[in-house]
Amino acid sequence: MLDDAKAQTAAPDFEELSRNIALFIEGAGKATAAYLKPLENGKAKPGLASDAEEAVKALGPVAEAWMTDPQRAFEAQTRLGTQFLDLWTATLKRAQGEETEPVAEPEPKDSRFRDPEWSNNPLFDFLKQAYLITSRWAEDMVDEAEGVDDRTRHKAHFYLRQISSALSPSNFLLTNPELLRETLKQNGANLVRGMSMLAEDIEAGSGELKIRQSDPTGFEIGVNIANTPGKVIFRNDLIELIQYAPTTEKVLKRPLLIVPPWINKFYILDLNPEKSFIRWAVSQGLTVFCISWVNPAEDHAEKSFEHYMREGIFAALDAIEEAIGEKKVTAIGYCVGGTLLAVTLAYMAAIKDKRIDSATFFTAQVDFTHAGDLKVFADEGQIRSIESDMKTRGYLEGSKMANAFNMLRPNDLIWPYVVNVYMKGQAPYPFDLLYWNSDSTRMPAANHAFYLRNCYLENRLAKGEMEVGGVKLDLKKVKAPIFNLATKEDHIAPARSVFLGSKSFGGPVDFVLAGSGHIAGVVNPVGKPKYQYWTGGKVEGDFEDWVKNASETTGTWWPYWFEWIKKQAPRMVAAREPGRGKLKALCDAPGTYVRAKS
Repeated sequence: MLDDAKAQTAAPDFEELSRNIALFIEGAGKATAAYLKPLENGKAKPGLASDAEEAVKALGPVAEAWMTDPQRAFEAQTRLGTQFLDLWTATLKRAQGEETEPVAEPEPKDSRFRDPEWSNNPLFDFLKQAYLITSRWAEDMVDEAEGVDDRTRHKAHFYLRQISSALSPSNFLLTNPELLRETLKQNGANLVRGMSMLAEDIEAGSGELKIRQSDPTGFEIGVNIANTPGKVIFRNDLIELIQYAPTTEKVLKRPLLIVPPWINKFYILDLNPEKSFIRWAVSQGLTVFCISWVNPAEDHAEKSFEHYMREGIFAALDAIEEAIGEKKVTAIGYCVGGTLLAVTLAYMAAIKDKRIDSATFFTAQVDFTHAGDLKVFADEGQIRSIESDMKTRGYLEGSKMANAFNMLRPNDLIWPYVVNVYMKGQAPYPFDLLYWNSDSTRMPAANHAFYLRNCYLENRLAKGEMEVGGVKLDLKKVKAPIFNLATKEDHIAPARSVFLGSKSFGGPVDFVLAGSGHIAGVVNPVGKPKYQYWTGGKVEGDFEDWVKNASETTGTWWPYWFEWIKKQAPRMVAAREPGRGKLKALCDAPGTYVRAKS
């Protein structure tokens, strides 16, 4: 213990520190060169400039609202000044040895200020509280601005959160006690390592920073991730269809088809044997089929939502019938895969196609009224800009969607990695979920433009105005039983949005609310359940009232869902081996499409 204290307080080796500063500057040059390389090659991307423009557009009306009312602006400034005066008074009292209560404290879940020095050292405590006072005051200014429409206020809050997250004193070397301590202890070697990784990650992002969230060398698809045994039994331009090998002698007669999102890769449901929903579903006696979407390139530019329905879900249904002789299935749609599944169900209802006997939605939206922060990116101007960008390539870069998702939770998915990797110089640990998160996919131009306009911008599916293949879609005609899973802390498909969407269907809906968020609330394995779930009868009234009256159950919702599946079609048959029917195996799971990198 004494040796550790001495090590922390010992003076740095100034010769080594000087040498490392020189290496740090050299590394900064390499990072700058990596950033400028696309500019030199004439391949500059809009990136930060377009984001800054959107932030100005959103925050401008808020500033204007306050400037046109000098009296209220003066009162707001006085309020801020009073809080700073209170903070300064408390700091002076601390300097004289008096005990004082903090003027501002971080939220309990805020991990940025957990180092004891943020509270014990008066200087860093002052910086922390000054930051909290200012950022919260700025949020109040957005909330209280008069004459600002709800959409602009929502966007202003979003971009203000990005700015305040970026300006946190925890993000800078000279204002973060932990970083200062680590830098002096290592004589700056941490900064050299961090700058080296920064240069590598800008290079990997072709001039844009691709934040390193996990050690990619720790995983190999099909070996220690996405490794549930099975075979690819069908392939076309858009999908590979995987049939998983049974682990029980008997299986439910009705098979399961999983429609994952194409915004990410399917193996979020098959991370490893302990977490794999797919492996668990197989172990319960389900014949599981899963779509693996192609990672689109230029030649997929014209693949639309209708193509994804016909060459995706319909092609999978045809292949399942040919492979095992079953015409009817139960289906799962996850995230945007669920939106596609809902569109498909509405289309099938219109043409009297009843092959999908029941459907489960994992954190999927069909009504985008309360779609959350992703709506920030879906106004007419931004969609036109995205469409223009996609027109030149035929697809949207995977990094664009990855960055948007990271921006939904900047204090969890951006700045901790900036600090730990690029400033502390700590290479991240191998983490399967973050490896999957960084394994981004592209979006074909026609599909993505249709999705943004018809769902986020115009909400046409919920209004009964969406058309696919010349058919106007009406979700009220969907009479198949629905299991609709929302998650309590979802930033992508907010629970309130999923609940409202549940009212769009014409048949029975079992709405279930799981703890945690968009991923962890779904991937909550039976062996190590971390969260709980709520069930509460009919989907009616307000979401908040439903939650108040719901029954809470500790653990994962997986067994509850399986009982829902089993009650609908309990008949059992002999297990089916993939590739033994009319469709022969093309290759082992997880196939080839999932291996393509953006």
